[in-house]
Amino acid sequence: MTDADPATPKFSRVMLKISGEALMGDAGYGLHPPTVERIAQEVAAVHELGVEICMVIGGGNIFRGLQGSAQGMERTTADYMGMLATVMNALAMQSALEKLGVFCRVISAIRMDEVAEPYIRRRAVRHLEKKRVCIFAAGTGNPYFTTDTAATLRANEMNCDAIFKGTKVDGVYDRDPVACSEAQRYDRVTYDEVLARHLKVMDASAIALARDNDLPIIVFSLDEPGGFKGILAGQGAYTTVHG
Repeated sequence: MTDADPATPKFSRVMLKISGEALMGDAGYGLHPPTVERIAQEVAAVHELGVEICMVIGGGNIFRGLQGSAQGMERTTADYMGMLATVMNALAMQSALEKLGVFCRVISAIRMDEVAEPYIRRRAVRHLEKKRVCIFAAGTGNPYFTTDTAATLRANEMNCDAIFKGTKVDGVYDRDPVACSEAQRYDRVTYDEVLARHLKVMDASAIALARDNDLPIIVFSLDEPGGFKGILAGQGAYTTVHG
């Protein structure tokens, strides 16, 4: 990717996975509209290149099922609440993208026809072919599965070329780069190394699913302006998780 032509991105269809916390900005909870708009602009810039984009957004800025379960709530109920939080985030991102003139569809794994389309694979593929951004909400529709796993599942179903995992740091490190100034960033790391070294890229189920289908994961900083678009042009710092 180092010498790629920005006019002809290497990837034609990608999955962008971001956490719900990424939408909080400096707030401690919920949605920060300027931050949502900034991320939408990053997505729109890549969309303008002709890249077909899928998205999965977590719900941790509103409710996290695992934390609810840890506080005594029944796990299945807590997970469903977390799924509903992802729908709220997806609708916020849809609104921000459509303000920028990007056609968008929210597709939910849990039926709620008044606010989102139900997940039908062939229909979702058709939306992508028509250059609409597809935001997959409500996880896989099943408790005990994270949005990381949902993103990897949908990326495989949509035949994406790669998963782009937007984080607060510019790649995968051997240690927490926030806590340790001597942490080293990997340019490339294998799926098995991620699992063996317990590197915090995605949960184990998502990594295993990506490995079994040879789907690369590109970890980059969502806080770097133009970072998403830059990687498609072979620029910037990032880590590739590969086979």
